[in-house]
Amino acid sequence: MLIGYELSKEDEAAVGKDELEVRREDQDKINKFSRLHQRETALEDELKVKAKDKEDLEELSNELELADEDDKIPYKIGDTFVSLPLPEVQEMLASSTEQIEESVSAVEGKLSTVREEMEQLKVQLNHDSLFHGFKHLLLHKFSGFESPLYISRSLGKNFNVRHWGNMSRSKYGQGLQCLNHDIAVSSDIHVEDKSWESALDQSDSIGPDGNCTHESSASSAEDTRKVDDRIKIEEEDIHGKPDHEERIIVSFPDGDPENPYNWPMRKKIYILLAGIVAVINSTLGSSLPSNAINYIAPYFHVTDEQQLVLPISLFLVGYVLGPLIFGPLSETYGRRIIMLSSFVVFTLFTMACALAPNWPAFLVFRLICGINASSAIAVVGGLYADVFGNPVIRGRAMAIFMAATTCGPMLAPLISGFVSVVSWRWTFWVGLIVAGASLAFLSLLPETYGPIILKKRANRMRKESANPNIFAAIELEKKGARQMMTVTLMRPVHMIVYEAIVLFTCLYLSIAYAIFYLFFEAYPIIFEGLYHMNTGVAGLAFLPIMVGAVIALGIFLWYDTILQRAKKANANWASIEEYRRLPLACLGGPLYVISLFWLGWSASPHVHWIVPMLAGVPFGMGFMLIFMALLNYITDAYEVYAASGMAATSCCRSIFGAVLPLAAAPMYKSLGVSWASTLLGFLSLAMSIIPFAFIKYGDRIRENSKFCQELKKRKEQIAMENEKEKDKSVGHRHAARPEELESGEKE
Repeated sequence: MLIGYELSKEDEAAVGKDELEVRREDQDKINKFSRLHQRETALEDELKVKAKDKEDLEELSNELELADEDDKIPYKIGDTFVSLPLPEVQEMLASSTEQIEESVSAVEGKLSTVREEMEQLKVQLNHDSLFHGFKHLLLHKFSGFESPLYISRSLGKNFNVRHWGNMSRSKYGQGLQCLNHDIAVSSDIHVEDKSWESALDQSDSIGPDGNCTHESSASSAEDTRKVDDRIKIEEEDIHGKPDHEERIIVSFPDGDPENPYNWPMRKKIYILLAGIVAVINSTLGSSLPSNAINYIAPYFHVTDEQQLVLPISLFLVGYVLGPLIFGPLSETYGRRIIMLSSFVVFTLFTMACALAPNWPAFLVFRLICGINASSAIAVVGGLYADVFGNPVIRGRAMAIFMAATTCGPMLAPLISGFVSVVSWRWTFWVGLIVAGASLAFLSLLPETYGPIILKKRANRMRKESANPNIFAAIELEKKGARQMMTVTLMRPVHMIVYEAIVLFTCLYLSIAYAIFYLFFEAYPIIFEGLYHMNTGVAGLAFLPIMVGAVIALGIFLWYDTILQRAKKANANWASIEEYRRLPLACLGGPLYVISLFWLGWSASPHVHWIVPMLAGVPFGMGFMLIFMALLNYITDAYEVYAASGMAATSCCRSIFGAVLPLAAAPMYKSLGVSWASTLLGFLSLAMSIIPFAFIKYGDRIRENSKFCQELKKRKEQIAMENEKEKDKSVGHRHAARPEELESGEKE
């Protein structure tokens, strides 16, 4: 051992002769152990940071639960207040919490691995004579140093002063200084990818002044500079570059003109109209081939009746896939770029449909059109939520939006019925003209998603101030494929399977939506087959449905006014979820059933054509009222989980809307117009019981709902914590009063 006894003359000679040549494997082990120790320290520090982040998230969660979902939400991140819509913040919070827990597990695993490697390395080094002499210093004296190179440079000094006492520095200390220099230089050269032999071949000698000299082209000062630079690089590799300033989170201050909630009303109206224009194009495109199929089929030599439904069905398949793509993307990249890019693709493939060379290509183009057209369905709701902070105004804007989704499909048969007589391709040319004009209108759409606006502001501030520590909240949020699978996709499926409210709502809306699109196959059979109308005039039969949707919009706005008055008057029924919206479905369900029986038993050559055509008025009213009531009920019942419930209903109804119309022609031919419509009427009658059942048993269903009970527990817990915080706040205020009085007297 080198420590604990005087060196013999033989040892001294060996030092002078061999300069204590350090074997390569010993140096590697020393450096590796030091790096492992630093890695262990870094991981421990990272765990502390994660724990602090988790505490911050819990504090943020408590603040969010205290907020009313209809109010503007202030909450605190670090030292800065951020204001975002409640559902977005809570989803971001859930995602961040899950990621932190996963990160903690990963860091703990890495830390365990590092410690195991350190233990194994210590066992190996205990058998090495050189390390056995240095290990006390390495493990105990230099645990605070940041770099193995710094340890190497300090070894000689510590040996001379602390362990060798008054030993002659001209001999033993000089040899150890040479050893120290070899370690430092060899480590530095190793970093530069030079060989160890070139480092060990340097000739060292002890000068008359008692210092170690090297016959090397680089001076000792240059060597020291290289080592210091390497120390800095290693520290940055392990710990990251030091932050000279605290992280700054950009937010909207009160009254910020860039906050979409504070935009002028004319700008908000433009955004409202832009959403309506986008969704009308989307839904118009869905039924555009309805009255043109009789001209498309002969052109492509298609005789199978099942295939004639595919142009509309495949478009609706796109409605299934699109929301799963564009919804999350709009929350990552912003509403504007997703809306515009998808609308451009929709416009291009509308043109592709007009130029389709064959039937398979035409079907593929229709599918791509449907996927991109669904962007409006998926994003416009968020678009309105971004700019309308008042829940009453937002709800009314959404009602207008839903009316537009009903009116769009009703206009398409009218267009295709009259234009296809000239050429079926002109049906899609007209659609392209409408889309092109709409694209010019939509090109002025501003970015409305608050987190993306703040992200752009943070980028601008970083450039202007040269401060890299300025961030927007969305930049600190990590979203990956795992989050997409577990939240975006699996939660809606889980709610369909385990949540009775979501399951039966999906079932009712899917049946209603499927019958709605089945009419695009049934109406030509009725009005062209029984009343011998041409395709253009038969397209006029859809207009009463649009009239019914407009009437339903008026009913919704009238009922919403009554509801708001009841809330202000603190009426008991206005605070019960089942009484807020479901009465509209209780009115819409019977209207929907009546319209189907009306259509079925009045459609006859002996009855004037206006009679079955007017059945579309209660049909449109019932369809709109059912959708507006049940979708709002899901939002009220599930609050932060409403987005997943809405995604579940969207996917289910699009699947039914794509599949059920395939049975339209065989069913009407086999059963006849009267009994086929009657069958649909009885099916709707069975479904119409659902809103009545929700009103009677909804509270019990929600008591057994995992999601609803979780929301209830969180609200109760937050309410208790809020009371405690109020008590603390009062106590602090009372405790501060004497000091304030004393301070006032002094002044």
